[in-house]
Amino acid sequence: MSPIDFRLYLVTDRHQTAGRPLLSVLDDAVQAGVRAVQLRERDLTARELLVLAQNIQQAWATQGVRLFINDRVDLAAAISASGVHLRDSSLPPTVAKKLMRPGQLLGVSVHSVEAARVAEDSGADFLVLGPIYDTPSKREFGAPLGLRILEATAAQARIPVFGIGGVSAERARAMRQAGAHGVAVISAILNARDPAVSTRDLLAAVQ
Repeated sequence: MSPIDFRLYLVTDRHQTAGRPLLSVLDDAVQAGVRAVQLRERDLTARELLVLAQNIQQAWATQGVRLFINDRVDLAAAISASGVHLRDSSLPPTVAKKLMRPGQLLGVSVHSVEAARVAEDSGADFLVLGPIYDTPSKREFGAPLGLRILEATAAQARIPVFGIGGVSAERARAMRQAGAHGVAVISAILNARDPAVSTRDLLAAVQ
């Protein structure tokens, strides 16, 4: 059985919560069924990020929520988080794996079929590919890849592939049909008028 037992991967950005406290929005999502969260607050100091990560762990310790720390292998090890998530400009996966605790999982963001192949061969446990559709938060990575690239990546990968970028419930369903294991989202939940409703709609689309 794959250790990646979730299909909806919520990536945090406290600047996209429509003015609401991040933990409040995350609580709505968790209560609605989110079981995997990537903490991705790049502008926080290491100490601030540590406190936020500990608060998240304590808040949902009994909910079975997996917490992945973006980029910071040291913080993930310090709090025994579920894993680490790397960008394409982060430490190489082979190096990160040596620093991680036994049992911790490694997610890697990729933007092409070839990058996905390299990340998998380097020890990634799952991939986040995008942007599949246009979205402001991913425009720095170029034009949307589209479903055909997602389908090609999922077909060749031996590990789960999540699509990200411009995700809605309808698009999440299309991504699953293209072979994605699941979807990763930011604003689709964090900026939603009702994060719980959005979470349930997305979960229904990817199950």
